[in-house]
Amino acid sequence: MNQAVLIIDAQQELIDGNQVESAVFNKEQLIRNINFLIEKAWESDVPVVFVRDLDVAEGKGKGKGFQVHDEINVPTDTKFFDKTATNSFYGTGLLNHLRLQEVEHIVIMGCKTQHCIDSAVRTATINGFDVTLVGDAHSTIDSGFLSAEQIIKHHNETLHGHYNVEHFSIVRNAKEDLFHPSHDSYR
Repeated sequence: MNQAVLIIDAQQELIDGNQVESAVFNKEQLIRNINFLIEKAWESDVPVVFVRDLDVAEGKGKGKGFQVHDEINVPTDTKFFDKTATNSFYGTGLLNHLRLQEVEHIVIMGCKTQHCIDSAVRTATINGFDVTLVGDAHSTIDSGFLSAEQIIKHHNETLHGHYNVEHFSIVRNAKEDLFHPSHDSYR
């Protein structure tokens, strides 16, 4: 089975925050788990894809804040896609890239839970992929109504078992064997 790791908006300014927004919840754990899974992907010969939001930092792909967080170990052969919308598949070549690679299973992590992570998980299942959302490798900040921790827990519960007829998303933690997906147990 062809697989890919999709790391969304793991950018310096989104993770560390700025003058307007705070750092994401549990940022040290987020970075540690992303790096752990990048290493596991490398060992399992699973390609890593990064998606970056062009509106972060100075916008239009400029500045240190736009780049992938400097504590994340980006593999040299990483493919990058830059987006202008919340949805990583909208207006990017991501879907085409994944289909050309004959990917069937995507492991998703990154920022922000209720926006870009949620839309990527749902869109991936609609487009024929099984998804594993890494429950302890996505994060966000507090909203006006919920804490970041509540938002993350809510999405982990909501997206676990989410399906679109034949394709499912499940939530597993970073230390689990994510490259041996268990989606068939839901079919």
